[in-house]
Amino acid sequence: MPLRAGTLLKKLESNHAEGLSRKEMFLATEDLLPVTEDKKTWDSWNFAMFWVADSFNLNTFTIASSMMSSGLNWWQSLVCVIVGYSLVGPLLVLNARPGAMHGIVFPAACRTTFGVFGSLWPVFNRAAMACIWWGVQSWLGGECMYVLVRAIWPSFARIHNSMPESTETTTAYIVAFILYWILSLPTIWVPIHKLRWLFLGKAIVGPIVGFTLFGWSITRAGGIGPVFSQKATLSGSALGWQMIISISSCFNNMFTLVTNSCDFASRAKKPSAAVWPQIIAMPIGFSITSFLGIVIASASAPQFGEQIWDVVKIMDAMLDDGSSATRAGLVFIAAGFVYVQLLLNVAANSISAGCDLTALFPRYLSIRRGGYVAAIVGICMNPWLLYKSSATFSNYLGAYGVLLSCIAGPMVTDYWLVRRGHIRVNDLYSGEEDGWYWYSMGVNWRGYLAYFVGFAFNAPGFINALRPDIIVPVGVSPLPVLHHLPY
Repeated sequence: MPLRAGTLLKKLESNHAEGLSRKEMFLATEDLLPVTEDKKTWDSWNFAMFWVADSFNLNTFTIASSMMSSGLNWWQSLVCVIVGYSLVGPLLVLNARPGAMHGIVFPAACRTTFGVFGSLWPVFNRAAMACIWWGVQSWLGGECMYVLVRAIWPSFARIHNSMPESTETTTAYIVAFILYWILSLPTIWVPIHKLRWLFLGKAIVGPIVGFTLFGWSITRAGGIGPVFSQKATLSGSALGWQMIISISSCFNNMFTLVTNSCDFASRAKKPSAAVWPQIIAMPIGFSITSFLGIVIASASAPQFGEQIWDVVKIMDAMLDDGSSATRAGLVFIAAGFVYVQLLLNVAANSISAGCDLTALFPRYLSIRRGGYVAAIVGICMNPWLLYKSSATFSNYLGAYGVLLSCIAGPMVTDYWLVRRGHIRVNDLYSGEEDGWYWYSMGVNWRGYLAYFVGFAFNAPGFINALRPDIIVPVGVSPLPVLHHLPY
């Protein structure tokens, strides 16, 4: 039996050079080494289309709408989106530079700041968050799949519900989620350097279905609805803090990609391809999509007699009239959004989880296998529980941003201010004590000092955001919105 188990484990090993020691295998697998020239296929157009594609997703449609539900009016919400994504774009480019220059992925780039072994905690943290977020985005995609299936078979909404009331979901939604999950599996198989064509398709499909729903909503409502005449319910310092919180939510929404931006930048044909296309395309794409979301949400009031902020719920409500024309239109729109969500999950979560899990378990995992691990964890975590209330979901986003900004902030500072862009690539994969990134037993205490200081700065407000019953001084309660100051 031990012999058979050993043989099985040997067959499960990922691709790596023969004769490597355990330390060498841990530090330098095929997926962790610098990307070869034949896999650097992303040009400026691909990076621009990547962000156009990424912006047209279901979550972006609700960002500005959720800001309005917090007391802002429509133009204040849109200003927060524009400012937020205009600020996060340069941060992403700064953190992507090591990947664009040297072809290295996030787990390798992280070693410069935290050490060859000290990088394991940031990598683990990012991998765990990617797995969790994979499940969350998949549930949103599953909700869209529910609309698609219901549009084709209206009786789908009436299937017997065997889910407990405490789950706040139904059997139909669980079935739709599983269907979406199955569809997502082939997308994980595609190598990173070949994904550019799928993202190009997404950049075409996303705007088409987004503008179609936008125009259709205005037509059905007979106008843009009442939201544009609504006034803000906040003023003074309360308004100022809420706008800062709203801007911060844009950071939170993007820090998964900011942290591991090296993963995609490592596929750039030349370093400049990963600079201006991202800085320009990101705020434009997300601002347009957020504006469409505001109008679509506003037009829901004349249609249904109530304000609905969730785009998926709006599409579901449209199906209540039961006409064949409505069903046909929503088959087209929902199918497009399902495709958009599938590739959003690949870009934001599958690839980052794959790269990170490869660094944690290099002997048995590759980027592809790591992506499938994320898919399994995502379905096991019961992601619908995060949607029990908007407060739960918002607090989760805030916690997520705090943790990741404390990793990305020291990385950017170290690369640009301390090292001034200089990296000794070979030492990233060396366990020798004279290597640049060995520090003390492979751990850079200075990097961790910056990490803990960044987190401690936000800890009081961070704890209060997760546990409102824990009282903290008023002066520090807004601090989680400033957790990006390590930059």
